[in-house]
Amino acid sequence: MSCICNKNFCIENSEGKVHFITIVPELLFKCRDLLKDMNNFTQEENICSFDIENVRSFFENKVDFFDEHFTLFEQKEIKVFIETKNELLSISSVLKAKSLNIYLNFIKDNSFFEILESETLTTHFQPIVDLRKNKIFAYECLTRGVLPNGKLMYPNELFEKSNRNDTNFRLDKLCRESALKTAAVKKINAKVFINFIPTAIYDPKFCLQSTVKWAKQLELNPKNIVFEVVETENVEDKVHLKQILNYYRQQGFKIALDDVGEGYSSLNMIIDIKPDIIKVDRNIIDGIDKDELKQSVYKALQSLCIDNDIEILAEGIETQEELDTVKKLGVDYAQGYFFARPSSEPVRRIF
Repeated sequence: MSCICNKNFCIENSEGKVHFITIVPELLFKCRDLLKDMNNFTQEENICSFDIENVRSFFENKVDFFDEHFTLFEQKEIKVFIETKNELLSISSVLKAKSLNIYLNFIKDNSFFEILESETLTTHFQPIVDLRKNKIFAYECLTRGVLPNGKLMYPNELFEKSNRNDTNFRLDKLCRESALKTAAVKKINAKVFINFIPTAIYDPKFCLQSTVKWAKQLELNPKNIVFEVVETENVEDKVHLKQILNYYRQQGFKIALDDVGEGYSSLNMIIDIKPDIIKVDRNIIDGIDKDELKQSVYKALQSLCIDNDIEILAEGIETQEELDTVKKLGVDYAQGYFFARPSSEPVRRIF
């Protein structure tokens, strides 16, 4: 008997009895109408049941069918329990039932789970330039997942799949550790910016202890590690975020705030957490040399930084004109394709 699994979930490659469970009558009727031709189909109160010869193959073959006939809301509302010889249908087993969309996502995102289970992550580095000294000040660590065929899965796809499978805690932890280990292997002596998702951290002393352990074990100077807060729009508990950042600061790490200027939430975050560095959102930097409104927004952020002893980083620089403009307006650091793209081997010199 084989299966595809992660640490919390498994779809076995064996026969079983499938139970679709819902307390919504309309959904129960819909399940009955769409699945009534299945082998040994039966319907009882709140449950439609049928036999299948291979659980894994059933869901692999039915992904498009379920996506076509059931909305995401319906997929989340329908619970699925697979009855086997080892675990029969009961009240306790019904409580273990998982949403249909979890089964479907698990099939769709199998390559992501392969990366997560094998921990095949790699880190690329993009230089951050100190424009006052004309030299590399730091590198942003950017995670890629490595598929069995050697192809890469990029962060937007990694975290999209992680979000819908509720694995952000584990993925975020692996990304932080990969960044620290790879930075040590590459003998990076500059600062490193490491992204983290605040909503993936529960208790900072528990969730972040491995990150701190690796930093100390690899003999990385805490002052050279900058933790970059991302996805601030999803942070509802500001008190909890402050606890996380206070824990980082107690360890000697610096704090950067990403995508500042993208929305009101990031501006409020400056007030709430007072980061050491803010990264101005690339949408403001893009074409700033030709847009007076963007220049006004940037100047307001620059003024705020000066008044509050915060350093400012212009992110997403792609042209000489954009660089010249932020220099004229005032800037500490810059990052973007104009200098270098992220690469597995850190660029050691720009100028």
